[in-house]
Amino acid sequence: MADPLLDDILAAIPLPSLAIDSTERIVAANPAALTLIGQQARGMNYVTMLRQPMLLDVIEASLGDGQPRTARYLGNDGAQDTTYQVSCRAVPGVGRNRVGAVIATFEDVTHVEQASQMRRDFVANVSHELRTPLTALMGFIETLRGPAREDKAAAERFLDIMQVEAERMNRLVGDLMSLNRVESDERVRPTETVILTDVLDSTLRTLRQLARDASVTLEPEFGDLPVRLPGDGDQLKQVFTNLVENAIKYGGTGGRVTVQVSYNDREPAFRGPGVRVQVIDYGPGIDPVHLPRLTERFYRGDDHRSRALGGTGLGLAIVKHIINRHRGRLRVQSTLGEGAAFTVILPAHARSRQAPPAPDAG
Repeated sequence: MADPLLDDILAAIPLPSLAIDSTERIVAANPAALTLIGQQARGMNYVTMLRQPMLLDVIEASLGDGQPRTARYLGNDGAQDTTYQVSCRAVPGVGRNRVGAVIATFEDVTHVEQASQMRRDFVANVSHELRTPLTALMGFIETLRGPAREDKAAAERFLDIMQVEAERMNRLVGDLMSLNRVESDERVRPTETVILTDVLDSTLRTLRQLARDASVTLEPEFGDLPVRLPGDGDQLKQVFTNLVENAIKYGGTGGRVTVQVSYNDREPAFRGPGVRVQVIDYGPGIDPVHLPRLTERFYRGDDHRSRALGGTGLGLAIVKHIINRHRGRLRVQSTLGEGAAFTVILPAHARSRQAPPAPDAG
């Protein structure tokens, strides 16, 4: 039978909590617990409502000997699977029959589980990315010491391949270090003011030779007035270098890459001044199935092509963290056969609208 007093006590606990007495009935539960396991839980047998063997065994044992125990409870909030750490504590002399009960408190540890899984995936991915070039290097070294010891032509060919693989590992290590830095700084908002067009001009100058080599024309469309915003100039240049370089490499078959800047006094994303930078290519585009995962670490829409072009699979993950640090947004749109547009939306300082000085009458 339900216990109103115990209900009131559990209602003060912010975590989902319920009480099970010696009759194995749920005698009290707070609203969060009812949302989690079912609104009809009061008065029901706990086995009927919880149904997960590990948790049931823990509650049964605590009811028997009064010792504290913990277990996991798996749920679903409608959007994703959730994991709860359930703490069971025996309380003597509570409940309507005053025969004692077990209080079970559910702590949501989904984010901890996800972080642990991300670390495991990260280690596995790094190991996989390093294993391929290392295996190649070891194989070529063994060959150069053995069958190809006196073959100068083979030695030159193998050394060229070894250099490519070593550079690949160097890029990977560099991107890992960069990712670590931007993740460490992500919560620290930049305080300096940068002129966005200066950052973009510097970026395009750096990539002009790469564009020429790929027969790609860079088309800057920056507008007339400079845009000022709070930001880290070096990190913003890293963002736009990555996006423009990707557009040249992967969308270069379209022959041109456009970089557009548009300012809005009231950007909907921030409800205040904002600027949008669009990097547009006119190449083969990106299959829509890949768009939601593009910023994941080591995710590649075209794995073979990305590796062939020297990609590490970390560039867009770095971009995402830098944009997050600047309290910005990243949007990706693409149509197969028509190209792709990466849009960076950043909060900006309000523009000065003073008219230019009038010329002297003479």
